[in-house]
Amino acid sequence: MSIRYIGPVFRALVVAGALAASLYAVRAPFAAGSVEVAEMRYLASPNRVLFPELAEDLGYLGALSLKPVGDATGGPQALQAVVTGDADFGSSFNGSLLNLRAAKAPLKAVVSYYGTDKETWRGIYVRDDSPIRSPRDLIGKKIAVNTLGAYFEFIIKEYLARNGIGQDDVKKVTLVPMPFASTEQALRQGIVDAAVLEDIFREKAVARGSVRLLFNDFDLFGPFQVATIAVHEKFLKNNPNASRVFVEGTARAIEWTREHPREEVIARFKEIIRKRARRNETTDIIDYWLSPGVGIKGGVIQEREFAVFYEWLVANGQIKAGQIDPRTAYTNEFNPYR
Repeated sequence: MSIRYIGPVFRALVVAGALAASLYAVRAPFAAGSVEVAEMRYLASPNRVLFPELAEDLGYLGALSLKPVGDATGGPQALQAVVTGDADFGSSFNGSLLNLRAAKAPLKAVVSYYGTDKETWRGIYVRDDSPIRSPRDLIGKKIAVNTLGAYFEFIIKEYLARNGIGQDDVKKVTLVPMPFASTEQALRQGIVDAAVLEDIFREKAVARGSVRLLFNDFDLFGPFQVATIAVHEKFLKNNPNASRVFVEGTARAIEWTREHPREEVIARFKEIIRKRARRNETTDIIDYWLSPGVGIKGGVIQEREFAVFYEWLVANGQIKAGQIDPRTAYTNEFNPYR
């Protein structure tokens, strides 16, 4: 079954979402008062600063603190940690969240944190001397992705489908999961034939030269939010004050990066990484940060951001039509920018 099934619906949702986004304004005061828990646990991302981490550093979380309990190799792992109770929140591709909800995992997205705009996007790169020039050239090749079953797998399959590659040939493209920090080196050494590189990792690789862009997700979809931060439904129910402080603080942090000069944002990110000193990190890639990559103010979640991936999962047989309602996968209840 072709994943191009999402095309017309996706375009309609993009238009509707763009119109709705222009009407958003802050309608609720920021949270105040006590919180039910002292900390929220999560899997961190090496060499990067997550919006909740920025919120904590800016003082937007008040008495609520964050506790890293390890490093995530990708969104699905981060969500699984929330499902098992090893973490209180996780960040992932919306399609991964829908898959877990179809499996009865009680997770709910609370704020968008990751997407595409003219400055922040993900590209599939090859070496300059690579014979890969077209979608068909990827058949039988290896592509590095951060994890399987997530957003990068979606964009690769969508790119191939749009260019007439059938499902039998799509299956001949091998996706190789590896950490972001290792992807560029693997590409240059020929361990993989192509690699997904995003924002600061992409800019660093391009600055070093000898890599060539094959395609990117902004050209495929335009401006679009593709991933959210999710929390266990039990946590939301038992800790409404903490949930509100967490979401509002994160939403404010997103806007802080939009409202302040790029140089100031970069300096703040570097300071956060240096201060935490909890793992062997580098601040080099922070210089390549360009934008928050969140198109809607405060990361308010749009229906289209789940509907398009729901239809893709159904079209590809990963979940059954009607198995879940994508509108129940998220809430904007705690976001003051709704």
